[in-house]
Amino acid sequence: MIADIVRTAFWAMDGAVFSELSACPTCGSPVSGYDYKNRQFAVMDDNGIPHPVHVRVKRFRCRQCHRLCYADQPFYPGTRIGSPVIDLCVTFAAGMPAGRTARVLLALGVRVDRTSCLLFTRKFRQEIRTADVFGMRLPFSILALSNLAARSFEAGPIPGAEALAACGFPSAYRATPDPAM
Repeated sequence: MIADIVRTAFWAMDGAVFSELSACPTCGSPVSGYDYKNRQFAVMDDNGIPHPVHVRVKRFRCRQCHRLCYADQPFYPGTRIGSPVIDLCVTFAAGMPAGRTARVLLALGVRVDRTSCLLFTRKFRQEIRTADVFGMRLPFSILALSNLAARSFEAGPIPGAEALAACGFPSAYRATPDPAM
């Protein structure tokens, strides 16, 4: 059951589009659309075969400072994998070593190597809101994404704004969300 919750959450993100940015994160000036970039959100495991889950993120050019910036997206700063994957790693690693965390994630259908699990637990020390589901702690971001996917009336990815709200993540350029929210 837990594996289904996790898989549903990540597969619902496949093809999600993040295209909103109100202003340049550096100088606050208006931005103009530039192009879209595919980013790997997660790597799912299907009987030993890796299947990447990609999201599309719109890039913008600042009209004032001419920097290239990305739309609001569910990635922590400096990472190449979706924030819910990192939340899952950090949550599991709180009670087990990195190698076992990687094996548990693989059993749930998510591929993350043990070195990445170890790095995530060292880098992200903030409190992650979790809930007990069938005796296992799961981050709220996973539960919210899975719930959105289950409630979705149309097939396809979760809309970007809803995915951001589910992850509790305003933008990769701003501070991480307040765990008390």
